[in-house]
Amino acid sequence: MTGVTKWTGREAGLLRFAMRKSGKTFAELVGVNPRQITRWEGRGETLELSLANQAALDTLLARAKLDDQQRFAALLTERAAVEHDARAEELLRRDPRTSRHPGDGKLMVLVEEGIYLAGADNRSMWLDAFRVDIYPTTNGDYERFVQATGHRPPQHWTNGRCPADLTTHPVVWVSWHDATTYARWAGKTLPTAQQWEKAARGPRGRIYPWGNEPTAAKCNVAETGIDATTPVFRYQSGVSPFGVFDMCGNVWEWCSTEETPGSGRHELKGSAFTSPFQRATPSLRNAANATMRDNDTGFRCVAPA
Repeated sequence: MTGVTKWTGREAGLLRFAMRKSGKTFAELVGVNPRQITRWEGRGETLELSLANQAALDTLLARAKLDDQQRFAALLTERAAVEHDARAEELLRRDPRTSRHPGDGKLMVLVEEGIYLAGADNRSMWLDAFRVDIYPTTNGDYERFVQATGHRPPQHWTNGRCPADLTTHPVVWVSWHDATTYARWAGKTLPTAQQWEKAARGPRGRIYPWGNEPTAAKCNVAETGIDATTPVFRYQSGVSPFGVFDMCGNVWEWCSTEETPGSGRHELKGSAFTSPFQRATPSLRNAANATMRDNDTGFRCVAPA
């Protein structure tokens, strides 16, 4: 389980609540005076903690019981849905490259035309400009599609409805055909493998979206120990050069590109929470039958520039 990008008094308070500790007990675990806990929680978002305190909270979270970690992740998700995500979207809207698609209302970012470095051998390829979803398609996005079309809901939903705690998580248990039908409904398409890779690596061919350092803490992969999907906006330090989230880890993403023409198998990109970090490089190739549905496979869409 990884820590948050930057701890404030608010996150510290959420962790104490998730661990169900008194202020005194929590202070002992972090190694501070109990009055510090009261001060942190009173100041909330306005108080950025010292590097030593940040490291202590990261360690405490990493060593916490799985149930406590999951409660903390859920609390962060709830807070982000109300506060943080809205602030992030406001910042994104100030970027002239971003826009909200009229079909499904998702934020998209422009990927400019030009050459990029593709594949493990970094060969130069040209792509025309396109727009790509900043976040993977979430359960909440997919629920609007299901309600509008009557399409079959994913098998992990209860009574055909999206679980409230998974609204901001990427939708899973969707086949390539399901993903393509959503894209068509939204007035979009699935990305080609080449479009997906450029959106992830940028024009200069980073090994990972964030750079060339193999940092598993910047994405939701097997090594983090979460063993489940996470909110699509959680890993802010792992975004691509174009500002695209979750291009490593969380869920594999369907592409429109067939593995070989006529095979009925389509490429998957990005790896997932079930995958070891070594499979998270965006240049890696993977494919599955178009009818496959799994708990670690979702998608995002693209549109013309």
